[in-house]
Amino acid sequence: MARVGLTTERLVRAGAELADEAGFDEVTVSALARRFDVKVASLYSHVRNSQDLRTRIALLALEEMADRAADALAGRSGKDALAALGNVYRDYAREHPGRYAAAQIRLDPETAAASAGVRHARMTRALLRGYDLDEPDGTHAVRLLGSVFSGYVGLELGGGFEHSAPDSDESWSRILDALDALLRNWPAA
Repeated sequence: MARVGLTTERLVRAGAELADEAGFDEVTVSALARRFDVKVASLYSHVRNSQDLRTRIALLALEEMADRAADALAGRSGKDALAALGNVYRDYAREHPGRYAAAQIRLDPETAAASAGVRHARMTRALLRGYDLDEPDGTHAVRLLGSVFSGYVGLELGGGFEHSAPDSDESWSRILDALDALLRNWPAA
């Protein structure tokens, strides 16, 4: 019998909070059981194991970021849309570092295809329509943006820009300018 008050959604949200507080690598069913002051076995009616819990946190994070991106992109195009999307990733990672790390894990193909990751790709492709890129350049550009956003955010979260000038915000602004210029002047194959 499931413990009263414990639901899969409540456990996943608590796991996401734990990820933000302690780091995504610290999220386990055992750690979550300690948080709720219950036996580990009582959680298995809601999640199969720690990997299932971690996958559910990743799906939650992808959904939260997709919702933010949709709101941020509404009515924007070109550089404004590019900056809005980049800022969604950067701001989310700063606010929810553990969830952001969760969103980076590899999902099996079936789970990935049913996740909000598909919405992220559609929104990025919609943004790129304003830059008039044909295939396969559109795919290359999606990968470029994902790499730059993820790489910058990861370095920034790790403290990689704390030891030198200029300020990280200034670099971020210049990087968005450079990405916009690159996308407007995409090199021929």
